[in-house]
Amino acid sequence: MAAMAFLRPVSRFHGPKIDALKCTLYVQRRILSGGGGGGRINTSDSTVPVLIVGAGPVGLALSYFLNNLGVKCTIVEKRKAFSQHPQAHFINNRSMEIFRKLNGLADEILRHQPPVDWWRKFIYCSSLTGPILGSVDHMQSQDFDKVVSPVSVAHYSQYKLMRLLIKHLEDIGFQVTDKTMNTSEFELAEKQIVMGCECTSIDISDGGVTVTGHLAREGKHITKDFPCNFVVGADGAGSVVRKLMGIQMRGEQDLQRLISVHFTSLDLGQYLINERPGMLYFIFNTEAIGVIVAHDLEQGEFVLQVPFYPPQQKFEDFSFGMCEKLILNLVGRELADLNVLDVKPWVMNAEVADTFLGGNNRVILAGDAAHRFPPAGGFGMNTGIQDAHNLAWKLASVIKGISPPTVLSTYETERKEIAVYNTTLSVKNFKAAIAVPAALGLDPSIANSVHRSLNGTLGSILPSGVQKTILDGIFSIGRLQLSNSLLNENNPLGFSRLSKLRRIFEEGKSLQLQFPAEDLGFRYSKGALVPDNNSSLGAQEFPTGRRREYVPSSVPGSRLPHMEIQLFSKFPSEGAAMSTLDLVSSNKIEYLLMIPPIKESYELARAAFKVAEDYKVSLKVCVMWQEQTSGGIHSSENAVLPWTNVVDVIQVRKRSDSSPSWWDLCGMSDRGAILVRPDEHIAWRCSKVEVREDPVLILRGVFRALLGWDGMRSTGVSNA
Repeated sequence: MAAMAFLRPVSRFHGPKIDALKCTLYVQRRILSGGGGGGRINTSDSTVPVLIVGAGPVGLALSYFLNNLGVKCTIVEKRKAFSQHPQAHFINNRSMEIFRKLNGLADEILRHQPPVDWWRKFIYCSSLTGPILGSVDHMQSQDFDKVVSPVSVAHYSQYKLMRLLIKHLEDIGFQVTDKTMNTSEFELAEKQIVMGCECTSIDISDGGVTVTGHLAREGKHITKDFPCNFVVGADGAGSVVRKLMGIQMRGEQDLQRLISVHFTSLDLGQYLINERPGMLYFIFNTEAIGVIVAHDLEQGEFVLQVPFYPPQQKFEDFSFGMCEKLILNLVGRELADLNVLDVKPWVMNAEVADTFLGGNNRVILAGDAAHRFPPAGGFGMNTGIQDAHNLAWKLASVIKGISPPTVLSTYETERKEIAVYNTTLSVKNFKAAIAVPAALGLDPSIANSVHRSLNGTLGSILPSGVQKTILDGIFSIGRLQLSNSLLNENNPLGFSRLSKLRRIFEEGKSLQLQFPAEDLGFRYSKGALVPDNNSSLGAQEFPTGRRREYVPSSVPGSRLPHMEIQLFSKFPSEGAAMSTLDLVSSNKIEYLLMIPPIKESYELARAAFKVAEDYKVSLKVCVMWQEQTSGGIHSSENAVLPWTNVVDVIQVRKRSDSSPSWWDLCGMSDRGAILVRPDEHIAWRCSKVEVREDPVLILRGVFRALLGWDGMRSTGVSNA
């Protein structure tokens, strides 16, 4: 990679240092007191700093992140009870890395999830007890070796994840209100999760936001105004916050409508454990077509997804009895303990909000409120969790006076780019799922075309009963393609179709579960970072819909690469192994500067400490030693005095270990430096730390850009 010169200031930084600092601190005070177009931060006891609307996984996770950073928050949720209907169930590597630092949440998930061998495969069959048409194993050896990440992916139902999050929140003082709450005396306070409270209006003023909530308890109704500094709409795909702010969604609507059937059967679970364990079962036969998601085989918990074509088909048609018959047709045998628990309709969309911010950056959207994806690849909940992780430290920076409110615009800049990318990727993955039935002679586009015609001009002419008969006839003709007489190796047409199906599986063109390159390798191209001026970097590779392996990178905006390291002690071999990601604090707003143990790096570190102190932000310096030398490793603390927040680490080397060095892994020379943000993404780097200008002025320009005090054009820094 081409060498990067050290950032150097232009002439506007050549004035006296103290004058530049006074100017910075004056602007800082002015914006926080109400000037600068950002509005003031209300610090009265009656004002909640952050009100989160929506107690789903995104809202719960955000409250945990904010609490860790010392920011008071409260959640309101319109539902009176948490849903028990399984929805999302795949937690990708990046989300697990984030959960890993929430008091061991990731370890709990891994302990409670089903054994990996029970869910690593997608199985395609004529019934759960009939012939298998093919299977795809989505786990590879590198998914478990912890070379690219300190934790593996997980299969864990969303409602169970929410239970764990609530338990962890209760452990740190949060309280969930219940129906016995006295509404007449209710006042919103920090660390509350208020159930049965619907947001009905949002009023923006210079002093903050007033959210009006409607509560109902035991036949009593009450309306309350909740003053706050910021509102985060984490209230799902039908977000009330988004609608109240008049924010539109853009993209593809009604990709597919489905019925979701939550059911249990220990009998079926035990059978599948013994005969064909898997996560998803795609079932095609002459009686029924559907996908069964095995949320937990041991507990016998499943969700059936079947296509739904209203208004010719009505939701009321899917009674519990009808759903039981449908399940038995897909299973292929009787089940002694089949129990249908819930039936819900839902619509698959691929949309991203026009903006993630409203009300002068006071109202913020996160999760499904900001983007809606097809479930293919599990991007919905994971992208939402990562939204919350990105947003939390920026909100905390504003509330603590470290950054102006305008820094929140970088949340939209960074996360909207990822949302658009993930929308494209999930749509491609959804289309890959459709390739399988198409290979079997079931072209979904035909049914969709007929359905559109019936809902168009033709539908206005034909009686509803005739429309339903036509649609049912199309489905029946389609399912005949799946008869045993046609779909077998001895039938020339069946042989051709089965051969095509095998090629789809072998070439990785079917629905994929894992996307390591996107899950770990997503990169912010602009935002709260100082980008490289290197044209060879280019944009992120366009999504293919197929699994691509993650390649570590230290390009600004990338997640910090993982490497197993040890904190240096008197006896390095006795130090506990940890990840480079563990160097980034999860309980305070702290930047991390990673440097090699050379004289120029220590000079840079002292300058960084000086600037961080001026900006009232914490900084930790990590000195990355390559290997044990004959003279041993000496503490770097004295090299950066009077500052002492420095750690010395060394790469863990195993016998016959041929892994690259840290700087090689980052694609940099061993004389470079990397500055990491509180969310573990790289904020700035330089390939050589030979200082040609005053490093304090250089880093002041960098921190002004990162903290939001200046746009890149006026930071006084440039790549040379």
